[in-house]
Amino acid sequence: MSEFNDYSQHLIRRPRRLRSNPAMRELVAETSLRPADLILPMFIADGITEPREITSMPGVFNHTKDSLLKAAHEALDAGVRCVDLFGVPVDADKDATGSQAWAEDGILNVGLTALREEFGDDLMVMADTCLDEFTDHGHCGVVSLDRYGNAVVDNDATLPLYQQMAVAQAKAGAHIISPSGMMDGQIAAIRGALDAEGFEDVAIMAYSAKYASSFFGPFREAVGSSLEGDRRTYQQDPANLRESLLEVELDIAEGADFVMVKPALPYLDVLTRVAEASPVPVAAYQVSGEYAMIQAAGLNGWIDTEAVMMESLISIKRAGANQILTYFATEAARKLR
Repeated sequence: MSEFNDYSQHLIRRPRRLRSNPAMRELVAETSLRPADLILPMFIADGITEPREITSMPGVFNHTKDSLLKAAHEALDAGVRCVDLFGVPVDADKDATGSQAWAEDGILNVGLTALREEFGDDLMVMADTCLDEFTDHGHCGVVSLDRYGNAVVDNDATLPLYQQMAVAQAKAGAHIISPSGMMDGQIAAIRGALDAEGFEDVAIMAYSAKYASSFFGPFREAVGSSLEGDRRTYQQDPANLRESLLEVELDIAEGADFVMVKPALPYLDVLTRVAEASPVPVAAYQVSGEYAMIQAAGLNGWIDTEAVMMESLISIKRAGANQILTYFATEAARKLR
């Protein structure tokens, strides 16, 4: 019996021996996070002459072209290799179809061109491909009346507009198109339009599992959203998981080069299931509400902001993400270098 107890003690203490100091913990770490795993979402806004901090997202800015390039240089210097650009037009330029989304002089396409001209292929430039920032109603597509007289987003009428937007973004220099509107068939439609215009080399990161989440609130301030109501008829119900697996399967079949789960932390179970099933890289988006909560708690002294930032990112990576979109990207990359 004493021999068994001695042996058991050896087994019991084995995990603690592998936690004994930082070098040992790093040696046996099961999950690693690199600066190149991080993607920085960025905003370029029309009608401003200097960068404007977003109130609900401390440290995140609506950029001018000059400040956008400066911030992108800082990200690249830290080791971030991809940025995801959103455009913020002035209200006067918004309309029912979001036509500024594919205008050559539209603010998003101006920003994409500036980034590509500045960085070439050293920094991957990704474009958000959705109409919500550009429509006067704030929805992600064309709004029409159904047979009962209710206003609904018309899926099929929206797809040609996504095609125009994606081609315009490719012409502006985007390496990656990122459709986030959750329209049925959007990946096939965009892939077909890109290929027809000679942009076979432009990749698509599909927002395949995008939930109708309350964590998007600060983002809507960032882009000056005109939305009234919600997007629950075309974004996913937070109660569902199998639905995400079907959406991912469909997007991959239509030609997606990456798939994404959004938000990240409240949906780590979804992320893990998607990562287990997907034959293509899987991204996760640590959204504005996740970022804002960490920042707010840190500013109030309730948590160690940097420690929680890193813990949250490693948890997303551990759950299966190959890439993580996060507003912490530059800060976290510096910590990782």
